[in-house]
Amino acid sequence: MTPQSLSQNAVTVRVFRQRLSSTPRGARLARSLTLNQLHTWGIPYGTDVSDAVGAIVAELAANAVTHGRVPGRDFELRLALVTGSVRVEVADTRSGPPYPPSRGAVRPPRPLDEHGRGFVLVDALADRWEVVDREPPGKTVRAEVDVPGWLSLRGEPAGDDRRCADH
Repeated sequence: MTPQSLSQNAVTVRVFRQRLSSTPRGARLARSLTLNQLHTWGIPYGTDVSDAVGAIVAELAANAVTHGRVPGRDFELRLALVTGSVRVEVADTRSGPPYPPSRGAVRPPRPLDEHGRGFVLVDALADRWEVVDREPPGKTVRAEVDVPGWLSLRGEPAGDDRRCADH
């Protein structure tokens, strides 16, 4: 399987962004906020897309607070409804190795491994994903899940449903 790069030229229809504390509570809140936002955008709870995006956010947020945590710094969740898909971005402030594996290079964990299942799930659920450096120091894990019938989600002009919350 060859890595697929995510398009940087996609037209963003709707965006949600939230900084969260790098704690287990922050990771749980990221998933809850995601499911609520998707429902607001017309992707109902319990659908395949909602379940996949929720699981991806849960894994990436858990990784951000477990492996990407820098004391006193938050992680950021960004959701975007882009042409044909939902894009998830989870950014933390830890830079340098070890980075998550790239798409297609994820190895299944051995039966007794205590870690390593998160990116197996992301790799299985996301249609595309990648890891990119970010400024200031840190990294962003970006994943996309395709949304069948996404045109029906565009009922309102983009500006009417744009949400952005920062602390």
